[in-house]
Amino acid sequence: MHSLQTNTGSAPAIPLPASAFSRARAWLFGGRRRRFAITLAVVLGTLVAVNILRSFGPVNSGLIAGPIAAVALIVLARKHGLTWTDLGLGRRNWLRGALYALASVLVVGGVYAIAIALPFSRMAFVDSRYQLHPGAAFMTAFVFIPIGTILLEEVAFRGVLFGLVRRHRGIAWASSVSSLLFGAWHILSSLNLGARNKAVTSVLGTGEIAKIAVLAGVVLFTGLAGLLLCELRRRSGSLLAAAGLHWATNGLGVIAVAGLFALTT
Repeated sequence: MHSLQTNTGSAPAIPLPASAFSRARAWLFGGRRRRFAITLAVVLGTLVAVNILRSFGPVNSGLIAGPIAAVALIVLARKHGLTWTDLGLGRRNWLRGALYALASVLVVGGVYAIAIALPFSRMAFVDSRYQLHPGAAFMTAFVFIPIGTILLEEVAFRGVLFGLVRRHRGIAWASSVSSLLFGAWHILSSLNLGARNKAVTSVLGTGEIAKIAVLAGVVLFTGLAGLLLCELRRRSGSLLAAAGLHWATNGLGVIAVAGLFALTT
């Protein structure tokens, strides 16, 4: 009788077709560049939505949308793999950042004081947006600007965007991309700047060409300011340094305008 022989060797594995979900997940998160592009797109989409809401939504909507968006962007960046140091929030750099911030406040305060004292530069501070009584001016400088403006802008531009692009493209790209987008960020909020600032209208007028010139000037100025803020963030390793200069420029500016308004009325 012939015995039946069995094949004791293991059969070659037959690869199972990947599910649609697995293929989609591999496409979305498989490549380092693809993950970078998707995270960057989410960050930019968030900023566009908040910018539109702040410009055309309810008054002071930035006080709510800004902090929420800042937290969401930090969570997104951490999920992407950025460390607290990458974001400029590492504890070991807090003291250095605070010292940079203090120095910025002192320097900007001195420059503003000199500019207001000189007749030919005083006109630049005549801005109808901030012709406020002292109480409202201090509320704007110490609450609305830090919470509704600086928190999100520093987290987004010098924290998440700077850290994200630096991780994938290096410091030069990080500073350039962050600053360019920071300039573009101010377009919506500057649409009526020429009509509110007498120094601007006295030089450029109020026509359509003047409006375009104002917008171009705002983008250029804030873009260059963004480069300076990025450099402070890089040198100090902390967002506190950039936030200090940012607040000094905006917050002390509001106080200066309101003080000048009070003295001339």
